[in-house]
Amino acid sequence: MSASMIKVLVVDDHPVAQAGLALFLQTIPDLVLVGTASTGEEARALSEETQPDVVLMDMKLPDMDGLTALQQIKEFNPDIKVIALSTFSGGELVERAVQAGASGYLLKTTTAQELADAIHAAYHGRTVLAPTAAEALMQTLRQHSVPKAELTHREQEVLALLKQGLSNAQIANQLMVSPATVKFHMRGILMKLKVSSRAEAVTIAWQHDRMS
Repeated sequence: MSASMIKVLVVDDHPVAQAGLALFLQTIPDLVLVGTASTGEEARALSEETQPDVVLMDMKLPDMDGLTALQQIKEFNPDIKVIALSTFSGGELVERAVQAGASGYLLKTTTAQELADAIHAAYHGRTVLAPTAAEALMQTLRQHSVPKAELTHREQEVLALLKQGLSNAQIANQLMVSPATVKFHMRGILMKLKVSSRAEAVTIAWQHDRMS
């Protein structure tokens, strides 16, 4: 297997959906299917066995909900990127998925190109939310506000680059600082915005921009 290949694990209890995702992965040159799972327990075990780069995770599984499976995978290896796939886009569910460590939240009606883009984005450390999921998440975060006065100038610069979908390494390169410095500023941003994830911080920033 080429070092440049992105290893993907598919988790879905519906055989047709599972087969469709497997077939889709075969059409993208730099994506390779390393396994399929139908339950959360299988997903956890296969994640340990195959060490995927990205997991496509159905949010509704027969033995446990997708959020629990997502958390178990992230606890085993935080570097594994998990993209939640669901038929539901409720703000609370999206928020819980993001808080659990999801690198993306897509609806099962997403196009093949959108899914491929999301996998590549997750692999490179960016977060992708389906438009309806992003809007739903924004609605649940209405009680938050962006305390611009509380963010330092550097934190505002980091947040602006984060909104562009840049990873920590890319932000560090843009600002000509170390990745450790970016992580320090990220902790400050999350604390001041009272959120627990990059995706939530970006969503609040988008909301602030719309209201400005």
